[in-house]
Amino acid sequence: MMRQSIKMITLNRGSKMKQWICRLISIFFLLIVPYQAVAAEPESETLFRLEEFIVVAPPIIEGTTVTASGNQVTTVSIEQIDDLNAQDLPSALRRTPGVVISRHNYVGSFGGGDGGAIYIRGMGSSRPGAEIQMLVDGVPKYAGIWTHPLMDIMSVDIADKIEIYKGAHPVMFGNMTAGAVNIITKSQKRDGFSTNLNLSAGSHHTFIETLEHGGKIRNTDYYLLQSFKQSDGHRENSGGELQSYFGHIGHQFYDKWKISFTANATHNRAEDPGPENRPQERQGTFKTRDYLAILTLSHDYEALRGDWKIYWNNGKAQWEDQYDLNNLYHFDTITEFDHYGIRTREFLNPWLGGLLTFGADWDCTSGKVTIDRALPRPDSYFPRDSFHILSPYISLAHEFPLLKEWTITPSAGVRYYHHSDFDSHWAPQAGLVLKNSLTDLRLFYGRGVNYPGLYVVAQSDMFWGKNDIWRDLDPETVDHLEAGIGHFFSQKLRADLTWFQDKGSNRLIIITSPAPPHYENIADFEIKGVEATVTFEPLKDFSLFAGGTWIYEHNPEHLPYAPEWTATAGTNLRFLEHWKISLDTTYQDSQYVANNRALNYGGTSVAKVDGFWILNGKISLDFTLKSWNLTGNLFLAGENLTDVSYAYKKDYPMPGTSFLLGMNLKL
Repeated sequence: MMRQSIKMITLNRGSKMKQWICRLISIFFLLIVPYQAVAAEPESETLFRLEEFIVVAPPIIEGTTVTASGNQVTTVSIEQIDDLNAQDLPSALRRTPGVVISRHNYVGSFGGGDGGAIYIRGMGSSRPGAEIQMLVDGVPKYAGIWTHPLMDIMSVDIADKIEIYKGAHPVMFGNMTAGAVNIITKSQKRDGFSTNLNLSAGSHHTFIETLEHGGKIRNTDYYLLQSFKQSDGHRENSGGELQSYFGHIGHQFYDKWKISFTANATHNRAEDPGPENRPQERQGTFKTRDYLAILTLSHDYEALRGDWKIYWNNGKAQWEDQYDLNNLYHFDTITEFDHYGIRTREFLNPWLGGLLTFGADWDCTSGKVTIDRALPRPDSYFPRDSFHILSPYISLAHEFPLLKEWTITPSAGVRYYHHSDFDSHWAPQAGLVLKNSLTDLRLFYGRGVNYPGLYVVAQSDMFWGKNDIWRDLDPETVDHLEAGIGHFFSQKLRADLTWFQDKGSNRLIIITSPAPPHYENIADFEIKGVEATVTFEPLKDFSLFAGGTWIYEHNPEHLPYAPEWTATAGTNLRFLEHWKISLDTTYQDSQYVANNRALNYGGTSVAKVDGFWILNGKISLDFTLKSWNLTGNLFLAGENLTDVSYAYKKDYPMPGTSFLLGMNLKL
């Protein structure tokens, strides 16, 4: 079911905004006053009462699971997204242990530079290019030419849950996988119909609206969603706007087979306010339009299940009014991209205890770039070009029973990459899981492969004299190793501890001398760390979570977006039957930030931002109007409640204490 918000707008906004505020306040009091009357007369028949007591969800994350291959998957569900009042993907994941983000807007992620990104245990800082694959229902989604993810096209409103893979997993995910974030989209799972309206407004002239409707009749289901988010931002020229449109329809036939079609469109805008006290250095506005379509045929037999997907993603990224700080002129970079392909995956149980996973991905990326410079400077063009990769894969796991309910599961797998323009490569993986009903011990190794994107051709054509040195490049690789243990101390208490190591080779670095400028595979890196999480649910209406990541060794020393310490904690508490409070807190150590493609990871551009500790919270009141068949809640959400001065990017301060007042209505 749905969630999200309408955000309240401050009273100096004008007549239209004042009307919205008056309507929201009126609805708030129309609902809160009957509730107070009910509290005074508990025995009377009333229209305002909860049908049933709802158990609170775990805070921050839904939990972690261990796959048959031995790697760990962290899941953030729709309940955590709602409790965190997350309006975009970075805010939904920034409290997840091992994940840090970069941003400088209250609403909207500025796609140019480091205005919006996700990093997992120090991975993901290469721009252009990316090591972390962003997916929707298992299909990759990113800006085609530059191959780095754009956060605004990854709408969090369509997410039923989000899966985070904190390391290379070549069999599950192909190219660009030193980590992965996979959004599983919403669908109507139960018979009948549902409608949800979410409205909120508040600080910085922020307004948020989400409308959702779903239905299921026998073997056919559908789901529709529209959302709009807008804010003026906490600084001048820091506004943003996000629009998302989503549709899904599915039909079950022949009992075991289902066909479905999913589509998502986003229209977005984010402004760069510029460094504090240096607004003349602001880098304009970043606009995106994105369209994704996925056709899926799936089947589920007792011994064989899987799916076949055909997808197409088309988009346009317009970075307007960029400013060249050396030559002092403005220009626009306009990127049009397409990527499309076919992805198949099968899971076969060939014998008792055995699991064979096999399939193939065919992914094609294409696009063109126009750089529109101020006259009389000449424009630059990169005509449409394309890369494609065919990558079949296979893995086998078998569970052997041991004494006293213990089992051991070894596994091994491999993916083969055949690239249209670069050499072919193999990416192996292996795992071992030892477990019983309370404890699991695991060991996993996987090699991530990241081929150069079309940016190596585009930059050569537009800036570096059309040299073809890029043809000699190899893919970047990262060897990921992790070992972990998880244990249920009781039904209400679980703890997990993970040691991890990522060792990267063939990192692409821009070389400017000797001429002509070009990329070379000359950099290496290494990251070692430990991550721990604890989930405790002492009561059905009270849950706690704490987690932290310690990167105790990384090389080079100035490796960006790899803070030594990060920690997060949260709690969900339901009280007085109708009320719920959610609190979360995050600590992040100081860290270096830089462009990871420059020599020495940034050279003179490398900068360090201070650490910070922030506290966020949300309080909500549930209600039911039986005569209208209406349920919902009123909520007040606050961010940075202790008004800490902090930043993810050098000289780009984040907002102080901010609030949103809203309501969720469900039919």
